[in-house]
Amino acid sequence: MGIRVVPNETVPSSIYRVLLPHERRVITVRFHPAVLIKPVALALAGLAVAGLLSTIARLSGTVLLVIWLAWLILLIRLLFAILVWLEDYFVVTSQRLLLATGLIRKSVNMMPLTKVTDMRFERSATGRLLGYGTFIVESAGQDQALRKIDHLPYPEQLYLEVCGLIFKDTDTGAGDD
Repeated sequence: MGIRVVPNETVPSSIYRVLLPHERRVITVRFHPAVLIKPVALALAGLAVAGLLSTIARLSGTVLLVIWLAWLILLIRLLFAILVWLEDYFVVTSQRLLLATGLIRKSVNMMPLTKVTDMRFERSATGRLLGYGTFIVESAGQDQALRKIDHLPYPEQLYLEVCGLIFKDTDTGAGDD
């Protein structure tokens, strides 16, 4: 048997609500935590700037209040990004690829496995370093909801698992003498 991706055991009920009665969930993964790098960096940089200006510069109380409120906005943005990350999932079932995103407005994009004509993954230098990649999925249709899926963890294993599902019907059993 090939490499198996360990399924996420803390799948929210919102994922199970979109599954068809005859399909089973094969893989469910969150996006790689690298999606949080930018909001974390901005919040930390904002904290450093606000702290530096508060201790070194001789600013009025109103200006300091504005500076710290600006940092609070960065902190709220970070918390929102974390909540979104906790709710976004890439799901592979026995029948479909699903991308469930959104915190306030939930969106579920899907593509039947039978419609996938080509799939590849790409890894940037940063993606190789941090352990994430991008899936590029193509189908016979011109406009598809799941064309590019960024920041997927362990893309090699996911790729092998999905290819195994897509091509399971084409295995003729040759060589199984």
